[in-house]
Amino acid sequence: MKTIGQLADLLTDAVVIGNRDTVITGIEHDSRKVQKGTLFVCIPGVHVDGHKFIPQAVAAGASAIVTTREDVEVPEGIAVLRVKELQPALDTIVPYFHDYPARKMRVVGITGTNGKTTTSYITRAILRKAGYKVGLIGTIQIMIEDEVLPIHNTTPDVVELQHTLAMMRDKGMDYVVMEVSSHALDQNRVAGIEFDTAVFTNLTQDHLDYHKTLENYMLAKAKLFDHVSEPGCKQGKTAVVNIDDAAGATMLAHAKCQHLTYAIEKEADLRATDILVHANGAEFVLHHESFGEMPLKLHITGIFNVYNVMSAVGAALAEHIDAAVIKETLEAFTAVPGRFELVKAGQDFSIIVDYAHTPDGVENVLKTARKIAKKRIIAVFGCGGDRDRTKRPIMGRLAAELADVVIATSDNPRTEDPEFILSQVEEGVDEAIGTKHHELIVDRRHAIYRAIEMAEKDDIVVILGKGHENYQILKDKTIHFDDKEEARAAVAAKLAKKN
Repeated sequence: MKTIGQLADLLTDAVVIGNRDTVITGIEHDSRKVQKGTLFVCIPGVHVDGHKFIPQAVAAGASAIVTTREDVEVPEGIAVLRVKELQPALDTIVPYFHDYPARKMRVVGITGTNGKTTTSYITRAILRKAGYKVGLIGTIQIMIEDEVLPIHNTTPDVVELQHTLAMMRDKGMDYVVMEVSSHALDQNRVAGIEFDTAVFTNLTQDHLDYHKTLENYMLAKAKLFDHVSEPGCKQGKTAVVNIDDAAGATMLAHAKCQHLTYAIEKEADLRATDILVHANGAEFVLHHESFGEMPLKLHITGIFNVYNVMSAVGAALAEHIDAAVIKETLEAFTAVPGRFELVKAGQDFSIIVDYAHTPDGVENVLKTARKIAKKRIIAVFGCGGDRDRTKRPIMGRLAAELADVVIATSDNPRTEDPEFILSQVEEGVDEAIGTKHHELIVDRRHAIYRAIEMAEKDDIVVILGKGHENYQILKDKTIHFDDKEEARAAVAAKLAKKN
């Protein structure tokens, strides 16, 4: 616990109105989570202004609020911490309030356009096999060992993130493995975190609606390597970087610490050779000076997963994990939810669900499907609304080039018109479709049913874009929607019709 005065002393131009000795027992920006002694953060949002919830926060037990405004009225006995700028103030006081939990654990941060989730799950599995207690913060969920918590952003804001790290520390975690998004790095949501190993997977087009240029996007990712280079209280900082990717050189330039490079095409510290990708997995040989050669037979497939494995192995080597533990873990690892995940419902064709929602992701998944396809590939995909529009025709063109049948549909349209999104996707489809069959079906459920209705023996239906997600964000609401559930239901309907 800290006092409001102690928090104010960390900041320049901060003013306490009320009792400086007011005890703070927690920090929250959601009034529904406030408990006795909480410091309530009043965030002035575009749609919702946190100041409107001061009465609810006080009723729930808040002992103080933090605000940038001078005209805020609070009940008697409630302290006010007034700051000049809210976000920099939170970046300073929140990690301090929680006693800098990341300093008590080893932290592996993973950034890149694609592969973060798979890399994080493999890294977690290796560390746990080595006997460590591991927390995971990622796109799918937060995990404290086997305890699962929901997550709303790949990297939560500083209030949520520091609270989560404090829980992990208090529950005895040795390691935290976390996906670190470009938005989080650009917005400094990782303030107060001392990273020990930073991993770069790759950089391809995404989030240009936010970053505007690929250069800005790359430099946001590079901030993770600035962070891991900062002096701290822990020793042994390492940057693990894919140098087959052109942006790898930028990441290395920002990493003023030990480097561990990995690649397939180039000479690197960690390399994969003799790669064989097949329907049920992949085989290859890893090379590193610490163990010489490590032949592997994996249950996950695709060249992209060879890179994901190397990034996780690089992180494990940076953390001095024994090679035998690494090999045993990799050969037992099966899958990550929604990442090239097979759906089996008694059908005589294959169904693959994958989170791929970028041009590079779509290309990787469809190329891998092509390598294992006996007959046609039927691709179902869409593009999210209120996101980078420039990638829509690119994804349409790639789907048309790499699949035999294309069904473009809605992803999470959000506030945009789904038909307008599809019109932009179709620009790319029309460029490359030739005489192949393609359809535009706005309703995602109908699109999945249509693809499965069309599928014949030994075809592959690839459903892209949502992967692990079990919801769909529409203009006025969010509904339950799970690609795997819909695919199984479609198969059941098809089999029932046959019988």
